[in-house]
Amino acid sequence: MPKSSPLKILVIVLITALVALLAWNFLKPKEEKPQYITAKVSRGDIEETVLATGILQAEQLVSVGAQVSGQVKKMYVKLGDQVKQGQLIAQIDSVRQENDLRNEEAALDNLLAQKATRLASLKEAQLAFNRQKQMLAQDATSRAEYESAQATFETAQANVKAIDAQIEQSRLTISTARENVGYTRITAPINGTVVAIVTEEGQTVNANQSAPTIVKLAKLQTMTIKAQVSEADVMRINQGQPVYFTTLGEPDKKIYASLRAIEPAPESITSESSSTSSSTSSSAVYYNALFDVPNPDGKLRIDMTAQVYIVLNEAKNVISVPAAALSTGQGRGKKAGEADSSANSASATGSQAAKAGNSGSANSENAPTSKASASSKIANRRAMVRVLDQEGNAVPRQVKVGLNNRITAEIKAGLKEGEEVVIADSSDSSNNAAKRSSNRPMRF
Repeated sequence: MPKSSPLKILVIVLITALVALLAWNFLKPKEEKPQYITAKVSRGDIEETVLATGILQAEQLVSVGAQVSGQVKKMYVKLGDQVKQGQLIAQIDSVRQENDLRNEEAALDNLLAQKATRLASLKEAQLAFNRQKQMLAQDATSRAEYESAQATFETAQANVKAIDAQIEQSRLTISTARENVGYTRITAPINGTVVAIVTEEGQTVNANQSAPTIVKLAKLQTMTIKAQVSEADVMRINQGQPVYFTTLGEPDKKIYASLRAIEPAPESITSESSSTSSSTSSSAVYYNALFDVPNPDGKLRIDMTAQVYIVLNEAKNVISVPAAALSTGQGRGKKAGEADSSANSASATGSQAAKAGNSGSANSENAPTSKASASSKIANRRAMVRVLDQEGNAVPRQVKVGLNNRITAEIKAGLKEGEEVVIADSSDSSNNAAKRSSNRPMRF
């Protein structure tokens, strides 16, 4: 068998090595780039708000009741009618009240006739007394007859005074009876809108036990919103702060106003048992914040639900990114890979500051500080973000963070409008990133 030449063996070895190299390159696992969830650095408005649920109420709501009993003979208004002060609303059957008035007037006439009789008796007694007085001066009568005439005269005077008192009492009774006749005409006490008809035509009302309500009138030109603010947020709001709200019917229309008042106690204080149960109650406590809005077109109605936003801080036309893009600690900075140790340290410090600021209701933002000091604290926050470069790589960068409402964060320095920041990627398995990315609007 002929021997293989060394050259031939070398060629075979090289071919085998080349085939093995090609096979390894073809079969080896390929490195995949992380899939990034990103967002554009944009410009817009940011607000930090307290969210509350509100109920719309009329500026003034009056229950128009009846002060006399009887059947409602006629209703002169319908639901939704506009009425003026003094306008007739309903008529109650007035027969009994008119009869009472006539009886009292007849009683007065009787008393006046009795007074005329007593005045005549008084005149007669006075003349007799004057005669006895003259005769006594001439010793033409006895002392006993004089004193009898005097007593008769004084009695007649007293009888006239008594009948005068009865006449005055009768006139007061007539005035009351005349008022009762007037009460059968139910009139509007204010200008307003008929928002409820409680008593229908033909129904009998009884005013002896309680004042029955006939209709309810409301002033709807201005509406009052009563917003329920939780006890965790009530210390952060103040009278005069800007506020806006939306309704379920027009969720995209914002109606602006300013806080008029904050009630000092919750509504539960009006219940009889509130003083004993307030210390042991485990239910949430809410305080009413009040503000007024004009309602010229009448679209706002009583008992509508309002989604209320009380503005604590705002930034207009600023560069912003989703709050999820901000680093929350050193772990994420290390995952970005390229930052030096000092940058990572700054990132951790800035993230902790941002985290403390974002916790909102539990930390320093609850303290009664001025807007200037609050803005100063906001302006000093720093954090890390990852920015996509032209090759599609995520590069860590330190930024200065302004207002952060936990959804959108203002960037005061470190980013330019139009750049893309990383919110999350396929290699980011931290609970914090997963939690943030699931609760924030994102785009690829």
